[in-house]
Amino acid sequence: MDSASGCAKKPCPVAPQLSPNALRVLEARYLRRDADGHVIETPEQLFRRVAGAIAQAEALHGPPSLQQQWEEIFFELLSSLDFLPNSPALMNAGLPLGQLSACFVLPIEDTMESIFETLKQAALVQRTGGGTGFSFSKLRPKGDLVHSTGGRASGPVSFMKIFDHTTQYIKQGGKRRGANMGVLRVDHPDIMEFITAKADGTSLHNFNISVGVTDAFMEAVRRGDTFELRHPHTHTVTDRLEARVIFETIVDTAWKTGDPGLLFLDAINRANPTPQLGMIEATNPCGEVPLLPNESCNLGSINLAHVLKEEAGRVSLDVDRLRGLVQRAVRFLDDLIDVNRYPNEDIERMSRGNRKIGLGVMGFAECLIRLGIPYGSDDAVQFGESVMEIIARSAHEASRQLAEERGVFPNWPESIYGRRGEPRRHATCTAIAPTGTISIIAGTTASIEPLFALVYTRTHSLGGKPLVEMTPLLWEYCQKFGIDPDAIKHQVFRYGRLSEIPGVPDALKRLFVTALDLSPEQHLQIQAAFQRHVDNSVSKTINLPEEATRDDVGRAYWQAWELGLKGITVYRYGSKGAQVLSVGAETEPVLVEHASQCDPCECQL
Repeated sequence: MDSASGCAKKPCPVAPQLSPNALRVLEARYLRRDADGHVIETPEQLFRRVAGAIAQAEALHGPPSLQQQWEEIFFELLSSLDFLPNSPALMNAGLPLGQLSACFVLPIEDTMESIFETLKQAALVQRTGGGTGFSFSKLRPKGDLVHSTGGRASGPVSFMKIFDHTTQYIKQGGKRRGANMGVLRVDHPDIMEFITAKADGTSLHNFNISVGVTDAFMEAVRRGDTFELRHPHTHTVTDRLEARVIFETIVDTAWKTGDPGLLFLDAINRANPTPQLGMIEATNPCGEVPLLPNESCNLGSINLAHVLKEEAGRVSLDVDRLRGLVQRAVRFLDDLIDVNRYPNEDIERMSRGNRKIGLGVMGFAECLIRLGIPYGSDDAVQFGESVMEIIARSAHEASRQLAEERGVFPNWPESIYGRRGEPRRHATCTAIAPTGTISIIAGTTASIEPLFALVYTRTHSLGGKPLVEMTPLLWEYCQKFGIDPDAIKHQVFRYGRLSEIPGVPDALKRLFVTALDLSPEQHLQIQAAFQRHVDNSVSKTINLPEEATRDDVGRAYWQAWELGLKGITVYRYGSKGAQVLSVGAETEPVLVEHASQCDPCECQL
């Protein structure tokens, strides 16, 4: 592989400079501290620490000179902010803890021993900075007879509450709160209790929850049929409910609270690269990585705002540079698998057996603005799909080259790639993570999300201190449109959206469209464009304004299924009593920052 591939051109519009908010995030969560809690590491030293730790894997596959060569390449990759890995890698690489993966799915069988062993393993994973996902679908329903004791089962939701309370007292990696995904199949007898488990606004605070729905269920909703609920062990029918009643309860509860989301289990398993190892029933906390029990995944994101070039006053995508970044990022994530210290042997065996990675993007909204493309437009959808296709093809080619250099992943022979005779180093290569905090470090917009607002306040982070974020791009473009920034600054800080401000040209409003200005369909079309070229899944919030109706939520869920997505999360503004992101700011901040978005659960990946 050419280590210099794609390095000839530097990104045109953006300088790799850490913003004040980026420094705040780094100091709060990533930089090393001494025994007294004092920061003893600079951002440059952090990037050097991570690059050196990851490059140690090169010595396993080639001469010692390769290690030094790739350490320098990885350091440039990180310090330029062209690419950043998931938070645990930044937190733990080169340190005794050494756990570098973002995502885990842990198995839960229907025994007390299994439930509490999984709880223990979840605590150990979250202690190292990882997020955990679980399918509770194998647990017997509430009221079921427990033959060993003669008692009655308390049901999946009761055990979820135990997991939730445990998570509450664990701070991930000593830096951030724990995060979980809880999944229950739609045909489980306790599905109605599960759907409304978070409706009181206080229960399962550390869980995102999603209903695992099937094509058969969605077809039953379409036809207006009843739907059978089945015992998870005997598979006997325990009840029959109107499918539309179940669906409408999901919609109503999501409209009120943002939960549950939907996981489309059939779509997920149609794309399962290792079906011989079992069915996928759960995902990581933000839903972008469907995983088998005991699998983990390592994520990283390319900064799309750094792959633009300007020629004769015209900004365009630098395809060669993008391909070069993908090659180096895939090698970084492959090396990460080898130097990672896994929480237990089962996770290590599955993770090394499939070598799943998830390369994604951040800065998509900023990239669109600099290209002059309004988010949510047909051009934005087309551009998003073309960018992700380039990334996917480049990532798969890099995986193939690494397979030839280092060997295929151990479970390859019986995988879909083995059957087709396609060498791959990784069972999956791509995923779109939310990049909640790494995009702040990179100084760009989060993931593939639009600007949440032009100015907004992030709460429940950085030790409870609010973080005011905004985009300096607006002031740059105001001058291009002949607008005095001082004339609209007060209204921007008050409303957070240009759509609320009279006298602003429509072209500028379209370019700086925010999440709440977009229709659910526009959000979903962007998600679908990326999903078409993503091996894993896409974390994308379908943001709805406060005045959105239950029908708006229902249509979004329905369209997501019809588009072939693997999952969907909606969030109606104001539906949570204590939400992470609030439009606008009470006072103008001293600092000028890039805006970035995070999912309502504030998962920092």
